[in-house]
Amino acid sequence: MILKTELRRQDILDIETYNNIRRKRRYEIFNKKKLRRVAVGPYVTFYFESYETMWYQVQEMLRIEKGGEKQLVEELEAYNPLIPKGRELVATVMFEIDNPSIRAAVLSGLGGVENHMIIKLDEETITAVPEQDIDRTSVDGKASSVQFVHFYFTVAQIEKFRKFDTVIQIGIKHPKYGHMANISNETRSALILDFA
Repeated sequence: MILKTELRRQDILDIETYNNIRRKRRYEIFNKKKLRRVAVGPYVTFYFESYETMWYQVQEMLRIEKGGEKQLVEELEAYNPLIPKGRELVATVMFEIDNPSIRAAVLSGLGGVENHMIIKLDEETITAVPEQDIDRTSVDGKASSVQFVHFYFTVAQIEKFRKFDTVIQIGIKHPKYGHMANISNETRSALILDFA
């Protein structure tokens, strides 16, 4: 199976064709996304992206906004960087706090949190590299509730990730949010498909 690492114009369906298959594709993507989601601590969820999740995102944006060719070009520019390129995992990291007061209080103390996200393979640590599209910490030190990060792997680290006796953890080592979570074997199996 060839790893797809970029969405192209010809990969995107017109809205009518997409509407005809949307229900089936939503169900398929929902089931795949369940395996690509890892909760870390009380407020954070890592959603690992893929070619398929980004394809679905672009199709949904075009369906909702109906912006035509101009919008399509913009969506491809926005979402292509979030598709893993063969030696990385890419995650959308969301601080999911319903209460606005608690959300504001938590995020105000988490400036720079995007530089403290890690994956551990046994005792080896891979530190996330934030997506460089915009600064996700404001000048007053407040973190954005949505972060986009890349975890770059060496060939040896990919091999280690593939071995089911390797303990894999993901987490945040920020002074005000220090939490780790184990990555299940089901999630590991899904994420292995992101590597070439």
